[in-house]
Amino acid sequence: MSQPLRWGVLSTANINEKMLAGAALASDVDVVAIASRDLRRAEEFGARWGIERAYGSYDDLLRDDGVDAVYVPLPNGLHHPWTLRALRAGKHVLCEKPYSSRPAEVEEAFAEAEARGLVLSEGFMYRYHPQIRALARLLHEDALIGDVRLVVSSFSWPIQAPGDVRLSSSLDGGSLLDVGVYCLSATRLLAGEPRSVAAHQRLGPAGVDVSFAATMELVSGGLAHFDCGLDLPDRSHLEVVGTLGSVSVSDPWHGLEPGLTLVPSGEPARRLSMPAANPYQLELEEFGKAVRQEANHLIGRDDALHQARAVDALIRSAASGQRESV
Repeated sequence: MSQPLRWGVLSTANINEKMLAGAALASDVDVVAIASRDLRRAEEFGARWGIERAYGSYDDLLRDDGVDAVYVPLPNGLHHPWTLRALRAGKHVLCEKPYSSRPAEVEEAFAEAEARGLVLSEGFMYRYHPQIRALARLLHEDALIGDVRLVVSSFSWPIQAPGDVRLSSSLDGGSLLDVGVYCLSATRLLAGEPRSVAAHQRLGPAGVDVSFAATMELVSGGLAHFDCGLDLPDRSHLEVVGTLGSVSVSDPWHGLEPGLTLVPSGEPARRLSMPAANPYQLELEEFGKAVRQEANHLIGRDDALHQARAVDALIRSAASGQRESV
């Protein structure tokens, strides 16, 4: 068995709780360092999770030769600069989604990683859940619903605290970048790239979109629609409609209640059960395979770049009020 990959985590963000729970299930993952801008906070967090080394600055962690890879769960606007710093410190990087809404930043980061022989990936953990892998096979290999014509998805939840960083314009906040990117990612995975987009947004007091909706024309000739929000009730849905039927996922992004509902044309709906799994564990395991240069399903450069180009088009369309090309 190979040696576990030694991980460091930049910040004590709430999402770390989910990532660390997944890491605890993975045999080839060892989280050895945590960093915060407040040393005491890092020490308290590390003690709670059994992390041996705590640092009072992100740079101190990046100087740790005992760290092989870094997880970046910082606010969106800090993803790119700290990913570059981690890569330049010789660390592999798993950066929480969205990597960036700026395609040039994605290109710069992956070029840096490639030049240094390092692994970089955008952290869409839902993509590793068995139900999403099974859905992709059902559509692409088994063609159980024929040719895909439509994808409809949603993801929303209410933010109660007005000072939440996800509502900060200076840190690239807003519903599209927080939750809408899941809908976009799934559309691209299941039905292909968008050719053009028409988007609308509602801005909140902080100047970021608190709700966002878009229709996308796909290169395949199909259509997709999604909506997302940070001031709406909890909602998660994904449906793919083809020429011979449809399939839907009631809990696509978290996968806590996995399962697919298949509705062939003219036939009763069938529930396809899926195994329970921790997508963060699976994501970290795929990352380790990529570092060891084993066969893997890790999200790489091309996916991240196409994602950023589509996000950029959605932002442009919402601002202009016009359909924009991707």
